[in-house]
Amino acid sequence: MASIQILVGSVYGGALRSANAIKAALEQQGHNVQVLDKASLEDISSSACPLLVCSSTTGQGEIPPNLLPFYLSLREQLPQQPGRPFGVIVFGDSSFGDTFCGAGELLEEALLETGAHKVGDTLQVDALETVGAAATAEAVAWARNWVSLISV
Repeated sequence: MASIQILVGSVYGGALRSANAIKAALEQQGHNVQVLDKASLEDISSSACPLLVCSSTTGQGEIPPNLLPFYLSLREQLPQQPGRPFGVIVFGDSSFGDTFCGAGELLEEALLETGAHKVGDTLQVDALETVGAAATAEAVAWARNWVSLISV
């Protein structure tokens, strides 16, 4: 079974609740999951396990404050992560137009620049269509599928 780190960006707690539900679901399948709501480069440098980004989008497509220091360090230092698998779940509001789920795009781009390998399509959860428990359920279902892709 896989060891997985979930990098969480959350303002009001929705992404963190989803990350914790994903952790519980994947641990039931025998995976070892660590939720990092204040991730640092040291956290990801000490392991080569798959990364799962689970983040909301704030403002005009921005990364939440608790994940922003990680993102800035990642962009500045570009620690090489060749072939490291990662996936992205991002929550947003499509009424923001071009910046909808922008945090996920920024984090994906930064991880790709380190040589990490994206596995699966990004899950974009639109707050205009799916909220609360339904958003968490969608994220958990997506993560179960994603983990099957990284376990191949």
